[in-house]
Amino acid sequence: MTRAYFGTDGIRGTANSPPMTAEMALKVGMAAGREFRRGDHRHRVLIGKDTRLSGYMIEQALTAGFLSVGMDVLLVGPMPTPGVAMLTRSMRADLGVMISASHNAYQDNGIKLFGPDGYKLSDEVERRIEYYMNNGLNEALAAPAKLGRAKRIDDAQARYIEFAKRTFPRHMQLDGLRIVVDCAHGAAYKVAPLVLWELGAEVVSLGVDPNGFNINAECGSTSPAALIEKVREVRADLGIALDGDADRVVLVDERGRVIDGDQVMALVTQRWHEAGLLKGGGIVATVMSNLGLERFVEGLGLRLERAAVGDRYVMERMRDGGHNIGGEQSGHIVLSDFSTTGDGLIAALQVLAAIIDYGKPASLVCHLFDTVPQLLRNVRFKSGSPLLQGDVQAAIKSAEEKLGQNGRLLIRKSGTEPVIRVMAEGDDETLVRAVVGDIVQVLERVSA
Repeated sequence: MTRAYFGTDGIRGTANSPPMTAEMALKVGMAAGREFRRGDHRHRVLIGKDTRLSGYMIEQALTAGFLSVGMDVLLVGPMPTPGVAMLTRSMRADLGVMISASHNAYQDNGIKLFGPDGYKLSDEVERRIEYYMNNGLNEALAAPAKLGRAKRIDDAQARYIEFAKRTFPRHMQLDGLRIVVDCAHGAAYKVAPLVLWELGAEVVSLGVDPNGFNINAECGSTSPAALIEKVREVRADLGIALDGDADRVVLVDERGRVIDGDQVMALVTQRWHEAGLLKGGGIVATVMSNLGLERFVEGLGLRLERAAVGDRYVMERMRDGGHNIGGEQSGHIVLSDFSTTGDGLIAALQVLAAIIDYGKPASLVCHLFDTVPQLLRNVRFKSGSPLLQGDVQAAIKSAEEKLGQNGRLLIRKSGTEPVIRVMAEGDDETLVRAVVGDIVQVLERVSA
């Protein structure tokens, strides 16, 4: 059974337009409550959100849905996605919900669900929730005396702050380091600067004035220009850019150069391998990670396994193989010794620990391999399956033959928006550009 609502990372869409409506959120609350209401104990669900205006509407609709099927609701307000995952386990909730569209603009919103173990739900569970949304919601309604109760948790942010600080080595402090942190006017706008400051850093904060409309607007991990400028201006030791729900991070060294997720994974892998902390004999990346990272990891005598795009799939592969490091080039870094999902702040703390440990600036510590030329282009389509067109398949086959053994080609549909992503990499940059251009040209023609 295919999924009509859930994509790569939960449910996402334009706020107050199908599918991201209050009615849909109400049904998700009722259906997910039915799925996770097991036994006779008082069931509870923890709900966090980022700073989008539409978060109020979706939060209230979800709450009504959960209450109607007899689940108590714990509302924690603005909270990073990994904080919701952590609190779901810590507070023994039966279910966790994060209301966020991650790095998207304020017009969009989304719903991410976590099980009682803090992990994102499997495809199978999401399919069952969708089935309940369309079949027999009334059967799950609680009797009047069994309705749920809702309350706000005032100390939720403090709990996450202490949790994040405990992931930093006990014998280290950030004293003497000047750090710029860009919170994208998002979920971490309070907690991230406080964690860094309480660990001893001099903190310069950007993107900490949310108004419901400015989340990810020319700031955060997808737009690091402002961070780069500020790092240079104040002569910071490191810049940290989070996205709207703080589950991904992009860093900037003291020279203003961007450090992406692949370089972060390389650094943490090297440090943990040297310290005997690495598990599983390697790491898990995605099909989008650069070939340079794969070669670097193999040079350490380790393996790099590739999962589908999405930190949920990375985490599943990590659990299967016993790995404790995984992530994406985009900055979703999963360190399973600490968290069950991507956590941008915790990943940044591990990089800071490496900078202190090695006693060298970020520009020397955080650039461990040269990237292989890689090009990614997105092609929007209106409907149908452009990848099934004969002309597209012929262009893809031709590109694969040209790249041969010295490159890699990846063509996939986005799981969150109507675009085809065309990515190629190889040692010959001119060839990479040519093959991507050829495929994009055909896709644009058949998608017009």
